Amino acid sequence: MNLESIVNEVETWTVEDRLRLIEQVWGSISSESQLVDLTDEQFKDLESRLEAHREAPLTGSKWDEVEARLRSS
Repeated sequence: MNLESIVNEVETWTVEDRLRLIEQVWGSISSESQLVDLTDEQFKDLESRLEAHREAPLTGSKWDEVEARLRSS
């Protein structure tokens, strides 16, 4: 099965099932994140976001809130 066929099949799934797939794929990517090369700009952006989080860890949204917003849209 080629990628296009897989995408076409996935597009017939419910949003909830597609989100579950995304979570599983993201989990598999994050476990191999050391293999991903970032540009200098991407690295600086991530460092900036991490520093902002360290300075104000209670700001932002919790994952369950983000997930609920995604599921409702």
